[in-house]
Amino acid sequence: MTEPLTLESLAAAEQVIGLEFTPAERELMLEGVQKHREQYDMVRAVPLDNALPPAFNFDPRLPGMTFSSERQPLVMSQIEVEVPENLEEVAFWPLTHLAYLVRTRQVSSIALTKMYLERLKRHDSTLHCVITLTEDRALHQARRADDEIAAGQYRGPLHGIPWGLKDLFAVRGYRTTWGAEPYQEQVLDIDAAVVERLDAAGAVLIAKLSVGALAWGDVWFGGQTRSPWNTEEGSSGSSAGSAAATAAGLVGFAIGTETLGSLVSPCTQCRVPGLRPTFGRVSRFGGMSLSWTMDKIGPICRTIEDCALVFDAIYGPDGKDPAVTNYPFNWNPDLPLSDLRIGYVVNDFTQPQDQQSLEVLCSLGLNLLPIDLPNYSKETLDAVVLLLEVEAAAYFDELTRSNRDDLLTRQIADAWPSVFRQARLIPAVEYVQMNRIRTQMMLDMVRLMETVDVYISPSFGENNLILTNLTGHPAVIVPNGLNADGEPSSLTFTGNLYGEAAVLAVAKCYQDHTEFHQQHPVL
Repeated sequence: MTEPLTLESLAAAEQVIGLEFTPAERELMLEGVQKHREQYDMVRAVPLDNALPPAFNFDPRLPGMTFSSERQPLVMSQIEVEVPENLEEVAFWPLTHLAYLVRTRQVSSIALTKMYLERLKRHDSTLHCVITLTEDRALHQARRADDEIAAGQYRGPLHGIPWGLKDLFAVRGYRTTWGAEPYQEQVLDIDAAVVERLDAAGAVLIAKLSVGALAWGDVWFGGQTRSPWNTEEGSSGSSAGSAAATAAGLVGFAIGTETLGSLVSPCTQCRVPGLRPTFGRVSRFGGMSLSWTMDKIGPICRTIEDCALVFDAIYGPDGKDPAVTNYPFNWNPDLPLSDLRIGYVVNDFTQPQDQQSLEVLCSLGLNLLPIDLPNYSKETLDAVVLLLEVEAAAYFDELTRSNRDDLLTRQIADAWPSVFRQARLIPAVEYVQMNRIRTQMMLDMVRLMETVDVYISPSFGENNLILTNLTGHPAVIVPNGLNADGEPSSLTFTGNLYGEAAVLAVAKCYQDHTEFHQQHPVL
C-alpha cells in the first residue's frame, strides 16, 4: 500500500515543479492532494486503447480564417517513356514515369511488383528497412490491377504501383509492431484509413517498413535502419524505412509520418523529397498515436510531383478521425508562380549550399522577399514541445506503469522510456499554459502568412521545424546537396494552411532546375 502523503512530500514536490508554498498553505493542501492521488488510481483502473482520443481536438484554424472550397480536376505533367530492356533500370524512376508504363501496358503491375519485392529481399540485409513483406497481398493486388487495366478500368496514376508503409499503421492479417519490442507480435484486425485510400487508388502494398521504436529515431527491434547513401550511417527517423526504401529504389513510393521531424529528418538524410501536409489533412485512423495534436501523415517519393499524386489519393475526411477537415487539393504542376509571394528566412541562409539554392530560385525570375520568423527563442519553443511529451506519456501510460518499457532497445536519458517517466512530473497547469503559448504562435504565423504565400528555409534552420509543427503548417522537403561537412542538406518550403498545391508547385520548380533528385545511391 502506498504511504500517505506528508507535508514533507509536498515540499519535495514543490522543488520538482519550481514553486514554493508556505507551511500553512501545505496544511490546507494536504488532504486534497492525497484525494487526488486516490483519484489517479481510479483513472488508471480504466483501460484505454491507444487509438482512443481525448475529448478535445487541435485545430490549426483560428476564428475568422477562411479557405477556398472550390474543387478542380487533377492535372498531371505529360510524360512519355519506354520500358528499358532490363526492367530493374526503372527501380529509381519517379511515380509519374512508372504510372505511364503501367497505364500504357508496357509493363505489368505484377512484373513491377516482383522486381521491387526482389530488390527488397536483396538489400534489406544491409539497410534493415523492412519489418514485414506483404508479398501474398501484393501479388493478389498486382494481378487484379493488371486485369482491371486490361479491361479499361484505369483508376489513376497510382494504379498498379508498388508502395511501402511505415509500420505504425494497421494492415489486416499482418503484424503492426510500431518498431517496439512490446508490440512485436501485435496484429490489429483493421486496415488503416491510409491503406484503404491507397487500396482504392489501386496501389500495391509490398512491405511494412521500419520505424524507430514508438516513432523516435531509426533504431527498432531489428537494429538500426541504414542510409542507402552510406550504410555506416543511420537513415534517421522515425520514418526510417520509408525514406531508406524510397531512396534505394525498393518501392515506388512510401508513406511516413511526422510529429516533430520524423519525416523531415529521414528525407534529408536519405536525400528524397517528402510532403508534411497541414495538420488534419489525412486520417490517422488505424495508426499508432503519439500526439493527437501534432501527428501528421505524408508521402515520401522520388519527385515533388509524385508527392502531389500520392497526397491527392490519401487526403480528406473519412468519418473516423475527427481532426480531418474537408478542403480541396487542386494540384496543377503548371501553376504560374508569378502570382505567388515567395519569402525566404533571411537569417538562416548561411551555408554555401543554401545560398546556391537561393541563386537558383532567383535565376528563375522569382521575386524573393526576405522575412523573419516570429520571434521565439529556441528555449521557449523547446519548452512548448513538452506538450508532446505529455501526450505521448498519456498514450503509453500503461507501458510505463507495467514496466514493459524496459523491453525497448534504447534505454538512455534521451529516449522514450525516460521521457515518459519525466512527463509524469509536468504539471497539468503548465500543459495548459503551453497550449496557450501555442495559440499565440498560431496568431503570429497568421500575421506572417499575410505577407507571403510560400516561404523557404533550410530544413534545420533555427526555429522553423519546431514552430511549424506546432502551428500545423504544410511543408515540402527538397534535397539541395551537401553541406560543408559533406552531410546531406535540404530545404523546407512552407505554405499557408491547406496550401499544399502552391507550396508543392514552388518546390517542383526548384527541383526541376536542379539535379539532386536524379542522383541515386549505388547499392
